[in-house]
Amino acid sequence: MSILGTGQSTKFRLRCGERTVEGFLVNHGGRFYAYVNRCAHTGTTLDEWPNEFFTEDGRHLICATHGAVYLPDTGLCIAGPCPGASLTPLPIVRQGGRLVISCPEENRDPRRRDR
Repeated sequence: MSILGTGQSTKFRLRCGERTVEGFLVNHGGRFYAYVNRCAHTGTTLDEWPNEFFTEDGRHLICATHGAVYLPDTGLCIAGPCPGASLTPLPIVRQGGRLVISCPEENRDPRRRDR
């Protein structure tokens, strides 16, 4: 996957055993974060328009369906219908000039508040 500039995002699909997981990668402040593309509120995808995950000011991630607002670096919902819930993170490892994203941890509850 090519490296994104600050404030940019891209979607992707991962094969995780028998299922396919849709995820997204964002560059926020020069650091990369990846999440399952599923709102912690209703389970819908966050982007109504392809690859539009950030709020207009670029400070937060937002769900286009009901306006849940998330911190880009932790996935924690800070405003809207699901405060305290979290997006499901996807592990990222940098290997040379590539980012390798892995499947989510099994049995992780996205509403968990201990992140």
